[in-house]
Amino acid sequence: MTTDHLLPTVSTAVADVLAERTDHLFGLMGNGNAHLISSWTSRGFGFTSARHEAATVAMADAYHRATGRVGAATTTYGAGFTNTCTALAEARMARIPLVLVVGDAPTTGRRAFDVDQTAAAAALGVTTLVAGPDNATALTHRAFDLAARTVSPVVLAIPYDHSTAPLTEQTALEPLPAKDASTASPEELDRIAALLRGASRPLVLAGRGVVLAEATTPLTELGDRLGALFMTSAMAAGIVDSPWNLGIAGGFTRTHRLHLARQADVVLVAGASLNAFQSRYGTLFAEGTRVIRIDNEPAETMAHPAVTDYVRADLGPALQALTGRIPAADPAGTWRAAAPEVATDAFHAATPVEDPAEFGPDGRLNPRAVVAELDSILPAERSVVMDGGHFIGWAPMYLTVPDPQAMVLVGTAFQSIGLGFGSASGVSVARPERTTVFVTGDGGGLMGLADLETFLRATRRGVIVVLNDSAYGAELHQYAAKGLDPTAMLIDEVDFAALGRAMGAAGTKAHTLADLQVLRDWLDTRQEGVFVLDVAISQKVVAEFMSASLTAGRRL
Repeated sequence: MTTDHLLPTVSTAVADVLAERTDHLFGLMGNGNAHLISSWTSRGFGFTSARHEAATVAMADAYHRATGRVGAATTTYGAGFTNTCTALAEARMARIPLVLVVGDAPTTGRRAFDVDQTAAAAALGVTTLVAGPDNATALTHRAFDLAARTVSPVVLAIPYDHSTAPLTEQTALEPLPAKDASTASPEELDRIAALLRGASRPLVLAGRGVVLAEATTPLTELGDRLGALFMTSAMAAGIVDSPWNLGIAGGFTRTHRLHLARQADVVLVAGASLNAFQSRYGTLFAEGTRVIRIDNEPAETMAHPAVTDYVRADLGPALQALTGRIPAADPAGTWRAAAPEVATDAFHAATPVEDPAEFGPDGRLNPRAVVAELDSILPAERSVVMDGGHFIGWAPMYLTVPDPQAMVLVGTAFQSIGLGFGSASGVSVARPERTTVFVTGDGGGLMGLADLETFLRATRRGVIVVLNDSAYGAELHQYAAKGLDPTAMLIDEVDFAALGRAMGAAGTKAHTLADLQVLRDWLDTRQEGVFVLDVAISQKVVAEFMSASLTAGRRL
């Protein structure tokens, strides 16, 4: 066993702090981080190795989404770092706090194969801190603190010649400045409370900000006092445990729930960005709806054409203050009384689906019918993880999850594909007590295929669902439909179940709904392992979010 961890070097100091700040490290070893990883693994700490560097960051990203804790990843310098850039950009745009420890060029100057990694990270909007013999301990703590404070990834670089350098006397760092508290004035809160009290059909839309602020209780109480209906963003799915929850807002909203959302006359948006996808490209609410947004982001970042009233304030105190200003409404006079069907089991069931036909026009399976059927087949205690791509339109519509940490979409912020196997592996490590359900398309699945092996290794019990249309579906529906040549948009049919079986998983290729029985039987008899379900879905069925985008004349 190595004794490197007994030596007070820059690498061992960074490993020591990692052990204080996290319980798991995701990485891929190379020249620039070999001593760090050795120091970590020799002490028996949790480590999951990826097969491609992009997956190291995707795993740490998903680990945070599944636990709420700051994730940690490591790669070597050069190509090891640049291979992470797509996943790093996704984490930055999705506002995911994680620390990426990388090797870097020597302090004496870049070698022929080195690049300016600090500049590359800066181009993604990511800060780089450089660890040295005089600050390695404090700077590693700073990296975690900064990631949590800014809700963003931070790169911690270890120059090659500092990797094994002995520690010197540590330089103290100036503390981070106190975070400004945002407080709404009593007059502003009075005004917003009056608008909410005056609503006939109030709707409360909760976003990830409510999750981060741990403000679920005041938000739910506020909605209950108003007799309001609820919706959530995808990253806050399941946060509101109420029969009056219409589910996910935006491109994943089911038709009968969208009909009700468009009847709202006043909408309170709490901690959600109300981006184009969440607002269903401007069609989620009816024209003229009063939209009140409350968040603690700078006002200049909150501009939105649908928002009529913006309040900058920390969510927890603001929602609590609003609740205190709103007496409980007479239940008989609320929107809930006028729409009692919302609270029924039938309203929240996966079936009937919007399009219940088993097959699409081309004779391949209808993905809506497939995913709705999977809702009753898959274990209820599950994490649903998705890659990016056209196929994401269906799983969030029909698959329920127990809490917001169980709905993980890595790739949507940067509109990337191919990060799915890595992110699903991170979720499996973070929540091993749940069945990890990873849903991917064939394009993204092939792009990230190296880390299928990682997922099989990291997952106690999991199901891979490949919604396989033998195409890059997003391009097919946006551009082939306009007359562009589809040759480069098509993918030769791949049997992912066969690939899974070759690597030790179970699996089947499904061409009919009856074929899903193989998965049901496997789940009934197996407590561990991974099953790969490759579903041959139609190229002719367009996801609702894509239809809304195309109708709005927007390019994804």
